[in-house]
Amino acid sequence: MLPPATPELATLQLLVTVAETGSLRRAAGLHGISQPAVSQRIRGLERKLGLRLLERSTVGSRLTPEGVAVVDWARPVLEAARELTLGVAALRAEQADRLRLAASMTVAEYLVPGWLSRLHEGEPDLAVSLQVGNSEQVAAMVRERRADLGFVEGVTAPTGLRSRTVGTDELLLIVAPTHPWARSRRARGVRPDQLGAERLVLRERGSGTRDVFVHRLAAAGYEARPGLELGSTTAIKAAVMAGEGPGVLSALAVGAELADGRLVAIPVEGVSFERRFRAVWLPGRDPRGAAARLLAGLVSARTRRT
Repeated sequence: MLPPATPELATLQLLVTVAETGSLRRAAGLHGISQPAVSQRIRGLERKLGLRLLERSTVGSRLTPEGVAVVDWARPVLEAARELTLGVAALRAEQADRLRLAASMTVAEYLVPGWLSRLHEGEPDLAVSLQVGNSEQVAAMVRERRADLGFVEGVTAPTGLRSRTVGTDELLLIVAPTHPWARSRRARGVRPDQLGAERLVLRERGSGTRDVFVHRLAAAGYEARPGLELGSTTAIKAAVMAGEGPGVLSALAVGAELADGRLVAIPVEGVSFERRFRAVWLPGRDPRGAAARLLAGLVSARTRRT
């Protein structure tokens, strides 16, 4: 803690100005206050420090040796205070004009562009940075304050973060058109036990897509068997089309491939793979500014749909 005798920065600045101008009157003019007010504040500083700082005369004021020492010590303190004030102002300006987001891959690729397009209609000058990772990585970015707002997928909200549901989608079991399931199982689907026995093309650990699929299959009494683990939606689609095995992806990610027949969606009997998309943020640091407006718009849009 600072000692009780610590002087106020504004009074130290007055003393430095008196030292530089050699006059209480000129210092008063530069600071926009009266000469008696300057004199009174300097005397108050002298009393607080227990030192005589100025020699006053009819021709001006000059520093005592003690005053010279105090001014020399005050200059770096005042410069540090200026840097602090300017730095805080820069941070405020950056927060006002910039939105830092982090999003899971599915959300980043298929939802965030539309969200930002609508946000920019009302805030065309808003700068946005977007970091992309799996849901576990996004949660870590938010916890480490590298993102103002995160968007994740998964069975539950990440530990230690506040959350709000902003959307839903469905995971689909997909196969190549040449896969046996595409011919014999398309209409009625596959049973969970058949799916549990198959080597699957899945996202890496920490992915919300994988977590939801594994959780729902386990709830039906079966364990998923990853045969190939890949870190992107594009890689999974390519692997499935190449015949590496059935894969699991968001319905948002495979609409074009299903429409033109490059992939086939296979129902899973008795198991729902619907999931939620959640916005997440730190407790005690509720979204503000553009982050709050984006979140409010997403929640409002979801409310209208339901």
